[in-house]
Amino acid sequence: MPMRNFLILMSSILFLSHAVTAVSDEGHSRTSHPYIFHLVQAKLWQSTASTNGGVYYPPTYDFDGFTHGTANPNKLLVVANHFYREVDGDWLCLRMTSESLKRSGVEVVFEGTAPVGDKPADFEGSDDELYPHILGGITPGAVIAIHKVRRNDSGDFIAIEDLEVSDHKQL
Repeated sequence: MPMRNFLILMSSILFLSHAVTAVSDEGHSRTSHPYIFHLVQAKLWQSTASTNGGVYYPPTYDFDGFTHGTANPNKLLVVANHFYREVDGDWLCLRMTSESLKRSGVEVVFEGTAPVGDKPADFEGSDDELYPHILGGITPGAVIAIHKVRRNDSGDFIAIEDLEVSDHKQL
């Protein structure tokens, strides 16, 4: 087999292998972690929730093209401290499901991590699972629970109240 044909064959196998892995990981994310979480500044969410028929879009939505989410609750504080530590104020964690978002007319796709605005997604563990990208805004009707997020005096995100993590401990 000529070298060129061999390289094309190997490239095709690698591409198909990556595609199968992504589909497999997507199914695993949905079964292992039934919820989709979104971290939001409390004042922005409260403004949306108080508007009849309001839809929340994060400040980076136009730049990113979707609303970021996290399915694995163990990643929430890592994500919060990486992307939002410099943003002052109170924060909330919205809990949804793919189904609750779909009922509100929004689809969710599980993809590799992506930057938030111009901040790269280079946190530890950023490439070890797929993340839910919400293809639209979030309505209050899609949210099944809201958790307060606690921060320390230095601005670090330290806990999310009343949220059970996979090892059955409370954050």
